[in-house]
Amino acid sequence: MDSIIETFHVDIKILIAQFINFGIVFSVLYFFAIKPLIKTMGDRTKKIEESLENADKIEERLTKTDEKNKKVLADAKKKANIIVEKAMEAADKKKGEMLVRAKEEIGKVINDEKEKMQQEKAQVLKEMRSEVADLVIVSMEKILEKKMDSKEDKELIKKMTK
Repeated sequence: MDSIIETFHVDIKILIAQFINFGIVFSVLYFFAIKPLIKTMGDRTKKIEESLENADKIEERLTKTDEKNKKVLADAKKKANIIVEKAMEAADKKKGEMLVRAKEEIGKVINDEKEKMQQEKAQVLKEMRSEVADLVIVSMEKILEKKMDSKEDKELIKKMTK
């Protein structure tokens, strides 16, 4: 071993001093640099893991919220369809009622007009009978060449109209 030490010029005192210096530098670096750096990296790792967990939770919440929104929209669409159907039914019912009312009014107008026509017909027939009676009287007067009084007129009219 002595030969190796002489060949490489290794001095044990210097080697021990270097080990002590290395230990001191390593200790200073470990306590003032490496240990705080490891602590900071651990904190960062913890924060990143928490952030990833929060992101997963947020994603789950978002998925649940989307599902709820879809359910709410589906319910709203169903309710809207029900409302539209009810409105259509109400409109059909109203339409039916209006048609019935219109038919009733038309029937009433037709009946009123029929009644007026019957009254007019009766009036016309009455006038025609009166005119026919007058014509018969005039023609009878000419045939008989005498003037009849009103009592004879009435009796003649009754006979002619029967």
